[in-house]
Amino acid sequence: MATPPVAPKRVSKIRPVSSRNCFSRLPAEILDKIVSYLDASALFTVSFTDKFLCRLANENAPWAKMYVAEFCKDRKAKQKSVDEQQLVVPTAPAVVQDQPLGYWKMVYFRSVAARDSNKWKRHLRAISNYTGLPSQTERVLRNLHVTWELTVSDKSGLEAAHELSWARFSETSATLCWSGVGCLPDQRHISTLQLHGVRRVALNCPGLKKPGWRSLMAELDVETLAQNAQTIGGDRLVELRLLKPGITIGLWKGQNSVAFVMFTLHFLSLVESSTEGSWGRPYTEPVYRAPLDDIDPQYGLHGYHLHLLLHNTEQEIISGSFSQLACQRSKINNGLVQLTAVSRMDLSQHRPLSASVALPWRCEALEGTVQDCCVMSVTLLDEFRKPFWCVSSLVSMRPEKSSVCYDRDGECFLIHHRDSDGQVEMELVRTEEPRQQVFLVSLVVRVTVDKVNEHFGRDY
Repeated sequence: MATPPVAPKRVSKIRPVSSRNCFSRLPAEILDKIVSYLDASALFTVSFTDKFLCRLANENAPWAKMYVAEFCKDRKAKQKSVDEQQLVVPTAPAVVQDQPLGYWKMVYFRSVAARDSNKWKRHLRAISNYTGLPSQTERVLRNLHVTWELTVSDKSGLEAAHELSWARFSETSATLCWSGVGCLPDQRHISTLQLHGVRRVALNCPGLKKPGWRSLMAELDVETLAQNAQTIGGDRLVELRLLKPGITIGLWKGQNSVAFVMFTLHFLSLVESSTEGSWGRPYTEPVYRAPLDDIDPQYGLHGYHLHLLLHNTEQEIISGSFSQLACQRSKINNGLVQLTAVSRMDLSQHRPLSASVALPWRCEALEGTVQDCCVMSVTLLDEFRKPFWCVSSLVSMRPEKSSVCYDRDGECFLIHHRDSDGQVEMELVRTEEPRQQVFLVSLVVRVTVDKVNEHFGRDY
């Protein structure tokens, strides 16, 4: 006997109840009670769910309550917080409700950022005896949750912000890179590049961008700079073009499409420039001038300290400090003060390189190495051990046929850097077989007389 067919069961679909339908029906007292159990991270995360919860999470009352609990615990802390932020402590509900939506949320996050800045910037007072720079710069940047963002504007006016691909810290500089196949536009279409330091507030909200503030560090007219860009190296895949000292664009070989953009930033005031500017205005470094001295006839021409570092994206190539550099007044030539750190004639001053001069790079699945190219970081201190001239930039090593080193047999090379304040010139010799090795045989720094006169109040 055939079994009668069984009618299919009707499955009732359960319609999800939106948070708006659910929470908007609750009394205000219950909503306030629920919100009171949320910390800053949870309240910030809730604001990204829907419009109703976004408005609820931006109400001033819970943020003002957290602000008072964290920054106004006693009278002394209360007064300090008011002085720093120039705010009225919310002691009455009227003071809270009179402010626009999200006001006390902003106040809370800015107060957290100011407190952390005061805490970690104290570590910048520790100065390295070798470089004359803060020895904890990398640590402070990481603990302040600082990153960097590149904004690319094309000629049609469209802007796109790109997150940092990777960063490498050396002894005196940071190397930042933005890369990605198809992410960056053709160089011919780029109008401007903007580099911003981004200070984030540490919150436990996975998958969400944390609140933060931008500080403009550089704004470049790429169209103008590209016309005079210097090609400093390349391999079978990319070609490196130096737009200006410290800023390099890697182009795919035989094309104008951008493989990566690389910035090299010197540690001098890097924390301040990354955090204390605004979205459209960079941080202004205070002007320092050496104390006047009318007695010393050679004042401003001696007592210099130089720290040199050559490195790439993976390792250090050479590092050295040179003290008591000087230049006689009669030796000033062509408006330049010459300071010799390594002399070709003094074999004892020659220094070997610990690695070959080469720059490894990578862009997603592609990678390569540009030979005879590296990052140079120079820090020149005055006789008071204060930074006088600081440079970080990609440089290239070129064969120098006209130069001969009689003390060492081998091929001679030259690394030369020039900007508006001075020049750096290095001569290197690659010795012959059986054991090839590269030696730094000459290092000369030339600083413009105008910079010396301005710094020391002289008239050379």
